[in-house]
Amino acid sequence: MRPMLPTDVALIIPALNEAACIGPLLAELPPGEAAEVVVVDNGSTDDTAGEARRAGARVVQEPRRGYGYACAAGVAATSAPLVAFMDGDGSFLPAELPRLVAPLRQGQADLVVGSRMLGGMAPGSMPLHQRLGNQFIASILRRRYGLPITDLGPFRAIRRQLLEHLDMQERTYGWPVEMLIKAAQCQARVMELPVTYRPRLGGHSKVGGHPIGTVRATYRIFQVLARYSQ
Repeated sequence: MRPMLPTDVALIIPALNEAACIGPLLAELPPGEAAEVVVVDNGSTDDTAGEARRAGARVVQEPRRGYGYACAAGVAATSAPLVAFMDGDGSFLPAELPRLVAPLRQGQADLVVGSRMLGGMAPGSMPLHQRLGNQFIASILRRRYGLPITDLGPFRAIRRQLLEHLDMQERTYGWPVEMLIKAAQCQARVMELPVTYRPRLGGHSKVGGHPIGTVRATYRIFQVLARYSQ
């Protein structure tokens, strides 16, 4: 298999009110590691879009609120054969993108998930309630589908061919779980690699930063588990 080059990768960053984070985050991406960086403005009320453009990203507008809506809009906006996803809050390190896409380029995997549990998790980067909920869902996916994962990590990379085959339908925070379940069901090669996780640049997470947000996200994820486990 011909090794893929960095120009074969599109990095998609869903962003909601991340004006304070997106510029510094994009500045950390090593030059030439992505053919295109697409920031999906998911209905921000601040200058997220402007900051992203000034940092050199392409901005796509998706006013319908929802993580899955934003990810789908980013995928539709690019034709790169490899697609990576990363949060826009500065909690992940863009410099680790090459490590995630390497197994795809080398023909070793179809989907690579970055694990915060295996990587270096800085103190205060993930509240206990969020960590426990995440680990619980990951344990269900391991037992039910044999997936080699410890995390539902949103920092991940996938082959476009596989992503299109999965026919993603979820439009909320269940998007990452739907992807994992469907990848397992079609016997795709799923790999997990450690990634660094640090406190977000803009304060607490909109979802995991408060127990209520975590409960709501977990409930939605259980709905996705029920829907696609048939």
